[in-house]
Amino acid sequence: MQKLGARIAELSIAMEKMKLAEYVSLLERPYRLLYINFLTGIARGLGIAVGFTILGAIVLYILKRLVMVNLPGISSFIATIVSLVQLRLH
Repeated sequence: MQKLGARIAELSIAMEKMKLAEYVSLLERPYRLLYINFLTGIARGLGIAVGFTILGAIVLYILKRLVMVNLPGISSFIATIVSLVQLRLH
């Protein structure tokens, strides 16, 4: 009987660590689950947009620097790309 009681105590501790009660209560309220998933999606989308914008700005900065170095062949190609992007932005 003591082994059973110890095993039940171990299982209850394991369930607390898994936060199973919170998960079950979340599943019982589907609108809250949808709300949390909606906010998570907005945060991810915003993070992707900001990250891509920063990455794009860094790439354009590097391309401008390569044009200033005036490497033969590459600089004219990069200059065309940069001018097209700047024309599109304005």
